[in-house]
Amino acid sequence: MSGLKITLPAPCAFILSRLHENGFEAYAVGGCVRDSLLHKTPHDWDITTAAKPEKIIELFSDIPVLETGLKHGTVTLLIDHEPYEVTTFRVDGNYTDGRHPDCVAFTTDIRDDLARRDLTINAMAYSPATGIIDPFGGQEDLKNEIIRCVGDPHKRFSEDALRLMRTIRFAAVLGFTVEPETLRAVHDLHETIGRVAQERIFTELLKTVCAPHAAEALRAAPELFFCAVPQLKNLKDVPQNSKYHIYDVWEHTLHALESIGTDDPIACLAILFHDVGKKAVRTTGEDGYDHFFGHAEKSAAFTDEALRALHCDNKTRENVAELVLLHDTAFPKRTAKFRRLLAKLGYEQFYRLLAVSRADSLAHAPWCIEDRCKALADAKSEAEALQKADFCLSLRQLKITGKDLQSFGFQGKAIGETLNKLLDAVLCGQLPNDREVLLLHLERYTQKHK
Repeated sequence: MSGLKITLPAPCAFILSRLHENGFEAYAVGGCVRDSLLHKTPHDWDITTAAKPEKIIELFSDIPVLETGLKHGTVTLLIDHEPYEVTTFRVDGNYTDGRHPDCVAFTTDIRDDLARRDLTINAMAYSPATGIIDPFGGQEDLKNEIIRCVGDPHKRFSEDALRLMRTIRFAAVLGFTVEPETLRAVHDLHETIGRVAQERIFTELLKTVCAPHAAEALRAAPELFFCAVPQLKNLKDVPQNSKYHIYDVWEHTLHALESIGTDDPIACLAILFHDVGKKAVRTTGEDGYDHFFGHAEKSAAFTDEALRALHCDNKTRENVAELVLLHDTAFPKRTAKFRRLLAKLGYEQFYRLLAVSRADSLAHAPWCIEDRCKALADAKSEAEALQKADFCLSLRQLKITGKDLQSFGFQGKAIGETLNKLLDAVLCGQLPNDREVLLLHLERYTQKHK
């Protein structure tokens, strides 16, 4: 036990207090305790108690209750429209499928409950009455920045293969080192990740690549991610004998991920996949240099394939694949091409493209980084100036509409085709986005083609 005090949100303190007043041990548990000790704001507050589910429901009969987790001893209390999960102390049965316990049994000892958890930093409980209960050294591991399994790591990972990715994800988020025995077990059991549903793999992958220390974590356990997402294997053992590169494709990818400078999931995923097609197109010229002609197109195809398999939502998948396809775009561009690209992507996706291209550039050979990054900075400044000026990039911003064209006799497909031609003329600077000028242009056009 520890004398450290944690400030609980009022609803959490209320739940603990009512349970204690009725003779039941109760604690905040898991991630909320860990985050509080790290001086971070917890995303949610989970509570564990010696009270059985039916008793919890009885004690909180004046509060809306969701009973969807009763099978595993969990009751969800809704306080001020916020959910608070209250779970009875439990021990898990065997994990026949390597993912879920076959059964759970209730216990009266908080230490038994903490013993079933994955990592020491997640196996701590707290109540104002007792302070912190930490039977597995979670506080010490937080202090030493260590990720360690509770008990035997091979047993922990054999119970639930998702814990393999969770372990690396926590390393990526916190910047901690995975303890050697725990990391050895990750290496030994990485192939069991195949037991995990694709949606769960995608969730952990996304949290990992968006984390501040993603590159270090991926570097610690590459085979786990190569197994979880087979397309990523294409990043392995691919040399880049080129004056533009100093790393192989895998290390280049990790260095680019270190440089992305954003936790935008679309940009982070694009960096992870941006060179996944290089292995398939690699050739070596007579001069001994490697070439990767068409790698952007191949990488985009592999990206789309991987994200479909992971059941990624369509919008994210399409945006990531688009960035991968365009990541090698050369800047500066002529004004018309620049504005057309900006119009095609929109500002949000265009800025993502610049971030991805910059991170890619920073992982190249030192001699070519400065010019690449300056061109990207200039492109960003140009886009920002157009955005500030509310420059017309879409039909929605065009100062005339289909009704205007109808008044000049345009019908059917000709309306859309003509509007797009006018938009392109505005993009290229041939016409201003001025209603009177555009109407005069239409008038002259229709007179000429009568």
